[in-house]
Amino acid sequence: MNLDTQRHEDPAKSLLRVSMIGGLNTDTAPGFEATLNDAIAEDWQMVLLDMQALDYVSSAGLRVIFKAAKQLKSAGRSLAVANRQPQIEKVFQILQALPDMAVFSNDAELDEYLDAMQAKVRHHDNP
Repeated sequence: MNLDTQRHEDPAKSLLRVSMIGGLNTDTAPGFEATLNDAIAEDWQMVLLDMQALDYVSSAGLRVIFKAAKQLKSAGRSLAVANRQPQIEKVFQILQALPDMAVFSNDAELDEYLDAMQAKVRHHDNP
């Protein structure tokens, strides 16, 4: 699984759009984290993650996204996401419904759950 990113800068709005193409998992998360760290260092008011071509996200990818969101928020800036595919939307819906306590015993268990849930949504949309 690969993840490619494309940057689209809008200096007038202080907006950086990062288009994500592929999958965000344990293998691709470190490279994506470096991309986000560069964006954070560049002082954009908003970093927008365009997920239109993002096929998959694992717990490692979610950690990178939430870490960047926390860093930007603490600097008075923001991170937003847009154009989520149905399976990615479902992951975010589940995360919003989770209590503050950990529900899964480890990352492997969480990833297994996310894999099954995303496959189910894909199958439902493309029977």
